[in-house]
Amino acid sequence: MSEKDIRDKAAWRERLSPEQYQVCAEHGTERPFSGAYWDTKDKGLYRCAVCGEPLFSSEAKFDSGTGWPSFFRPLGEAALGTHEDHSHGMRRTEVHCRKCGAHMGHVFPDGPAPTGLRYCINSASLRFEPEAGAE
Repeated sequence: MSEKDIRDKAAWRERLSPEQYQVCAEHGTERPFSGAYWDTKDKGLYRCAVCGEPLFSSEAKFDSGTGWPSFFRPLGEAALGTHEDHSHGMRRTEVHCRKCGAHMGHVFPDGPAPTGLRYCINSASLRFEPEAGAE
């Protein structure tokens, strides 16, 4: 995706599936236990489905029992942005890709050590890149 198109939702619509577009551009949420990566245990890198920015390592992934891919830390603080989400009568912290602005999911303060955080991320907002030789 070109730098010109990185935040252009019309360009996103052309390259994403309808579900990916609904999650990434319209702040949607996939059904629990339905996404491609909720139970993936392979080693590798999770990238933004829109722009390809590396966001999470499989080393930080854990089974939260929620039905969504969960991570206790991103690859780096600069990879993700957050803001308060007051939709659906809840108060949550939404997570988005800092590079393109795609909605990823939410972060909660009930994760495991060492961070105590649970990044609850939609599979539709991610693209998994297996570690070389780890298939």
